Amino acid sequence: MKKITIISDTHTLHDKLTSDLNGGGIIIHAGDIMNSGYQKKDITSFLQWYGGLGYDESIFIAGNHDKMFEHDPDGVKELLSEYDVTYLQDSMVMVDGIKIYGSPWQPEFYNWAFNLPLGGKEIGEKWDKIPTDTGILVTHGPPQGILDVSGPPHISMGLGCSLLKLKVDEIKPKIHIFGHIHGSYGYKFINGTHFFNASVLNESYEYTNKPIVFEWDEVTNEINFIK
Repeated sequence: MKKITIISDTHTLHDKLTSDLNGGGIIIHAGDIMNSGYQKKDITSFLQWYGGLGYDESIFIAGNHDKMFEHDPDGVKELLSEYDVTYLQDSMVMVDGIKIYGSPWQPEFYNWAFNLPLGGKEIGEKWDKIPTDTGILVTHGPPQGILDVSGPPHISMGLGCSLLKLKVDEIKPKIHIFGHIHGSYGYKFINGTHFFNASVLNESYEYTNKPIVFEWDEVTNEINFIK
């Protein structure tokens, strides 16, 4: 059994989570570590915190608020080199035989970072890069129709990506982790895939949703939640 902790959308408020994170196993963050997206100090603060939590593997992707990751990749790469964390951007890491693939893209959303036209060729090409044998998929945004509806005060129709949904239906990862839509924090199990919206902040950017922690048997694909 692998212990996995998942979080997303901390928006510079990561320190508020510290007492709820106990270390050990794998921790995965599904993007939006920043607010404005251009403050180097926000990235440094996050990396110092994230790399010092006591996990065996600390993995994260960027999100639509993390503009510096898209617009100054060389600067970000230099920062990342100083910390024991793994950043994924259309790339994969192998952990104990588990293939974990991460991608920050999502359908156009207020013209922020890692945005591509909804239903367009460009975003489809990003999803086509996902290996068919991915065990854990990490994207910033959700697939269409799965934990993708924002809550009050910004209630909306589903905001998930239809082309990502097609890709997930095709490759059937055992676990799919995302965030982005704060109002749909939670879990669903559909057609053999465990789906997690791990957004820890609510729509008002208050820390209300606890990190999700579970033990996972990668052979049977069974999970046991840890309170």
